[in-house]
Amino acid sequence: MRGLSFRTIILTVIGASLALTGCSQNNNKEPVSAEAKAPVIQLNYWTPFSGGDNLFMTEMVDQFNQEHDDIQVVQMNSRLDDYYSRLRTAILSGNAPDVAIIHASSLPQFVQNDYVEDLSEPAKEVGLDWNVYNQSVMKAALFQGKPYAVPLDTHVLVMYYNKTFLEQAGVLDDQGKPVIEGGETGFTKFLTTIKQAVPSDIAPLAQPSTRIDSVWLWWSLYNQIQGGGKFYNEDSTKAVFNNPAALKALSYVEGLYKSKLIPPNIPDAFKLFNEGKAAVLISGVWATGALEKNEQLNFGVVPLPTIYDKPAAWADSHTLAVPAQHEMTPEKREAAMIFMKWLAEHGAKWAEAGHVPSVSAILDTGAFKALDYRSDYAEAANAVAFWPKHTKQHSLIEVIIRQFERMIYGQQTPEQALQASEAQINLELSK
Repeated sequence: MRGLSFRTIILTVIGASLALTGCSQNNNKEPVSAEAKAPVIQLNYWTPFSGGDNLFMTEMVDQFNQEHDDIQVVQMNSRLDDYYSRLRTAILSGNAPDVAIIHASSLPQFVQNDYVEDLSEPAKEVGLDWNVYNQSVMKAALFQGKPYAVPLDTHVLVMYYNKTFLEQAGVLDDQGKPVIEGGETGFTKFLTTIKQAVPSDIAPLAQPSTRIDSVWLWWSLYNQIQGGGKFYNEDSTKAVFNNPAALKALSYVEGLYKSKLIPPNIPDAFKLFNEGKAAVLISGVWATGALEKNEQLNFGVVPLPTIYDKPAAWADSHTLAVPAQHEMTPEKREAAMIFMKWLAEHGAKWAEAGHVPSVSAILDTGAFKALDYRSDYAEAANAVAFWPKHTKQHSLIEVIIRQFERMIYGQQTPEQALQASEAQINLELSK
């Protein structure tokens, strides 16, 4: 510093200090990022929901998008009537969505044709634990021990009842639950007592005369019988449901129609019950969300009554799958798994539509317990009767529907309905 005046030295130090301060202030205003922000991953999500189901799912998707800046989901909803044909076409043409709802009963065909991905490894990447799901529904998503879908729910057949009519008939207890004695005789007595007590235009039990409802009821009761519930032989090459247990269950179902405890020619059983024109309705849990919006309807809901040896009721499951496609980055696949895991973990919201959440722990949460009716039938998810895992199952059920309709309209007996169904299905299986 020799040769510099004291004043010069001071000014030099101050200048350097101001220069450093200026740099610091500049950095605060315009921070330099070490790396560019990752682009937002967009997921295309296909669903087949209608009515209330779609509204609840849309709310869930909106909530997910609000909570995740890096993943944004675009939901596209279609009618169930043509949903699966459109999904298969999209997969084959290379235009598949990133995530799709697939019913557990439809999964076998998608798995066999390599239309959906094995989720074993992707699940590990996001810490998805398969043990958190209800084990009955989890089995429906497994093929040869590998998971091909994330279970979202169980939707099971339950019994809705109009408390006003049951109280009039004296078959409602102090807790507001139906009083039903055991066996076929007990359930018939329950409906007969209602029929005798309510106005003549009130259906004791509302069930459609066409479509799949009678098949669901038959399958439920057939599975309640010890040793029943068999659809195929061991290698699934032949139908074997033309047997005494299946006939016993179907004869009882036919008897309900024949005695007019189920009135004839009901086109829309849900509408009839919702309008206060039916005492009992056997339908899926998806009806709950819609029925509770009717403030004039004083109703309750319980698991399907056990008429035979053990609890059982037809059920299916909405599952979340990743359709097979040629180009999907690891980042997008991970985002899809995060989304599917999130949906299942937020099952309390989905339960508002009426479904039983797949994640078992949700049933013990305050959010789930705060919902009316759901806890009354949640246990039914532990005694479900899924359709067998067969690639042709849906088309084969259509065969049974047509034969059961002929039986309900008196064109054939239960014996003939089972014989005709089994013969036609075996013909299809031999092709």
